[in-house]
Amino acid sequence: MIDRFVVVPAAYVLFLRRQDGADQVLLQLRQNTGYRDGHWAAAAAGHVEKGESVFAAARREALEEVGVRLEDLQPVCAMHRTDAADRAAAIDERVDYFFTSRAWSGTPQIREPDKCAELRWFDLAALPDPVVPHEKVVLEGVAADGVPPIVTYGFPD
Repeated sequence: MIDRFVVVPAAYVLFLRRQDGADQVLLQLRQNTGYRDGHWAAAAAGHVEKGESVFAAARREALEEVGVRLEDLQPVCAMHRTDAADRAAAIDERVDYFFTSRAWSGTPQIREPDKCAELRWFDLAALPDPVVPHEKVVLEGVAADGVPPIVTYGFPD
């Protein structure tokens, strides 16, 4: 048997709106997840399930995590990332698909209070601290109107 690494795909939805002349993004404050608790992150994100497209995963996560049905879903980029500090981990590499949405039905609300301490809008030009580092790279690119279609994170390139 060949020893191969496992790549874990995930979908991220960046909810965007224009408010008082500024572009804003909806972020959640993570808690009790075991990963980057106390960091701000995309309001809806999660692993793609077996047999599910990344688009279906994004729609499912939006409904599960903030209770909205997406009416608009625009691809932003794919990010291939690793945690260089933990090369021995069983799951070391991930592929994250980032989307934006500016239209949805329903009002975003916390649907998983055990994992989300707060849900809040922030100006893209004034993100809170701390933001999950690999997500911050994409958020800053969206704010600057310039995210490459494929991004790497954590590799020594």
